[in-house]
Amino acid sequence: MNILLWTLQVLVALMYGASGVMKVFMFDKISADVPSFGALPRTAWTSLGVLELVCAVALIAPGALHWQPQLTILAAIVLAIESLVFIGVHVKYRETTPIIMSGVLGLVMVFVAYGRIVLQPIF
Repeated sequence: MNILLWTLQVLVALMYGASGVMKVFMFDKISADVPSFGALPRTAWTSLGVLELVCAVALIAPGALHWQPQLTILAAIVLAIESLVFIGVHVKYRETTPIIMSGVLGLVMVFVAYGRIVLQPIF
């Protein structure tokens, strides 16, 4: 179970890291192709990108360094909540693929949080 949770944490951290980089550093380039980026102001998207970058690090570093491992659980919960917000935004714009992607990532984050609390505690 520990190997599965670590694998999920690393894969999702890479995905959220890439997403955060795009929102923070490449917003103008990608916002033209995605209608839902008009739903929130640029500063909100930048803030969400920074949040994703911080959470991506928090999914890995605390557990790997054996320092404040509960931050991994907090990061997973925050990203699961963020996924719900993104689902709402994408539903408004009828963007099916991002709805599915956000839903799957949200469920994975719920599983990671549950796994690190109950199945294979990280404390």
